[in-house]
Amino acid sequence: MLWVKAFHIIFVITWFAGLFYLPRLFVYHSLTEDKAGQARFVVMERRLYRFTTPSAVLAVSLGLWLWLGFGFHGLWIDIKVALVTLLVAYHIYLGRLCRELSTGHKRSSTFYRVINEVPVLILIAIVILVVVKPRF
Repeated sequence: MLWVKAFHIIFVITWFAGLFYLPRLFVYHSLTEDKAGQARFVVMERRLYRFTTPSAVLAVSLGLWLWLGFGFHGLWIDIKVALVTLLVAYHIYLGRLCRELSTGHKRSSTFYRVINEVPVLILIAIVILVVVKPRF
């Protein structure tokens, strides 16, 4: 089970690296005016999303394996599962934003800066839940 836990942590880290960096690319993309720069960002965003998605699948799959293997119980794990579900929805939403940007539809850089904070807040909550395992 320790190997499963180690790989779970590795894939969570790679997943979050993408979740932190992809919206930052969106910010830079939204501020770019020249066609060559925009095309470059489309390629970078697409590649990063395609790299990050398997990490997400593996992180969630190994997390489920750990959950079922250790038989975690309590409200903390229920909240963690809800937050991971929210994180998966956020990941899918980033894919939608990638597609929007690839078609030329841009939102404000402020919008992308704000959504860039979402995974930070979720990560803080998940780490506290897993380490502290608070009793509610």
